[in-house]
Amino acid sequence: VPDDDASKIDHYVLEYRRTNFEGPPRAKEDQPWMVVEGIKGTEYTLSGLRFDMKYMNFRVRACNKAVAGEFSEPVTLETKAFVFRLDASTCHQNLRVEDLSAEWDATGGKVQDVKAREKDGKGRTASPANSPAR
Repeated sequence: VPDDDASKIDHYVLEYRRTNFEGPPRAKEDQPWMVVEGIKGTEYTLSGLRFDMKYMNFRVRACNKAVAGEFSEPVTLETKAFVFRLDASTCHQNLRVEDLSAEWDATGGKVQDVKAREKDGKGRTASPANSPAR
């Protein structure tokens, strides 16, 4: 009579490696597999990955107390970068903003524009929109 307890899945092993292309591995560009052992559940979060890594191969296998099973077919994933732009119309008054850069200007920018209007007596309202502290 086989011992059912010994044949139950005890843990999983996850292996992953970086690659430069989508699809099945190519022998000449193979990187070594990184190993995560002793995973108890069927979900696992791999931390420490950098964004915008082009492609990564992952494979997993189940192990019981006696033996490890075959690896799954490798799956190829990508950690995509988030593309963003800075918006000059909504930034702090002392920031000078262009598409991907921001520079602090303690003397000027929008604050001087507001003060110049107030000296001329134009644009003076009770609205906090004209306040340099906003």
